[in-house]
Amino acid sequence: MTEQIVERRKSSDKQRAAYAAAKAAPTEHVPRLVTTHQVRRQVHGAGAIGQFNSRLAVVITKGVGTMLAAYLFVLIGLVSLPQAWAAFIRGDTFTGVAWLSQSFLQLVLLPIIIVGQNVISASQDARAEADHITLTTLHAMNVRQLQMLEQQQNILKQQQAILEMLEPKTPQVT
Repeated sequence: MTEQIVERRKSSDKQRAAYAAAKAAPTEHVPRLVTTHQVRRQVHGAGAIGQFNSRLAVVITKGVGTMLAAYLFVLIGLVSLPQAWAAFIRGDTFTGVAWLSQSFLQLVLLPIIIVGQNVISASQDARAEADHITLTTLHAMNVRQLQMLEQQQNILKQQQAILEMLEPKTPQVT
């Protein structure tokens, strides 16, 4: 029974070609570090509108994704708390629940979630850079090992040629 290999990665044709080239000629492959800045153009495009959208999204995310924004949104949410509490006491649970979910939870949790995502992203970037250094070092070691194996093959071929020259010729019987 043969096992079928299923490709689960979603990579571009360019990426697959680079991978095949690296497998075919490992000594010629040069590891590269892919940064967020390089990938940003793939999200919204490299045109003027795409660059504007990317910059605007990053500026807004950096502004809203701070704990200062979270504290500010808590204060904004607390402004309407007295009316929500009064409605809740009168028996209008809908208004109390609506305030809790719409005015408070969504408003406050949004920046906190963004801050958490930024922390996770920073740790992933640091890990990627460390992995890149490790993989680059391993690649250099692998290339050196391949060169040494090639040198050893050449030495073995030379030794074999010398042994063949030193081997006595046996006369042929006719």
